Amino acid sequence: MNRTTIRGMSAVVVVGGAMAAALVGPAIARGAEPDRFEAQPMSVSQQQAIMQWTLPDVSYLRHVHKPQPKPKPKPRATSTAASRGTTRAPLTTGDPRSIAHAMLLRQGYSESQWTCLDALWTRESSWNVYASNASSGAYGIPQALPGDKMATYGADWRTNPITQITWGLAYIRASYGTPCGALSHENAYGYY
Repeated sequence: MNRTTIRGMSAVVVVGGAMAAALVGPAIARGAEPDRFEAQPMSVSQQQAIMQWTLPDVSYLRHVHKPQPKPKPKPRATSTAASRGTTRAPLTTGDPRSIAHAMLLRQGYSESQWTCLDALWTRESSWNVYASNASSGAYGIPQALPGDKMATYGADWRTNPITQITWGLAYIRASYGTPCGALSHENAYGYY
């Protein structure tokens, strides 16, 4: 039911109540039923006015309910996924930095996140697959501690940059959300 219907029904109730008062009023005046209040009987012209009353049309109700403007549709987000006709370069070629850059973008991160990841892993390992920290035991490009944590992503974790980068990106996502979050922690505490 819309508001116009509800208002019309309310008007019928009001009119019905007035009609009941018009019919009952004279009976009360004749003493048919005592009332605590002194009822004044309605004149014939008042009764006729009630009987001829009609519901207002929609134009009358427009001033009561001002329609709200419809919200503008939000623009659709543009897709950043590669189309089916687009081929991606294989990750097995190139230096570890270009592989990590491609992997990061494929995971939906932005170029600003790449800047943070590049700074983070340049500081940690200079992008060296064989980087090893003798004092802590951290190993590889992401400096996993201990290094054999990366074995969950491949048995070639000691030599394969893709395995190390895959583990490193998963660790960053789980622990800090983004490479910039990991870099912020690194800057504050000296490790991530």
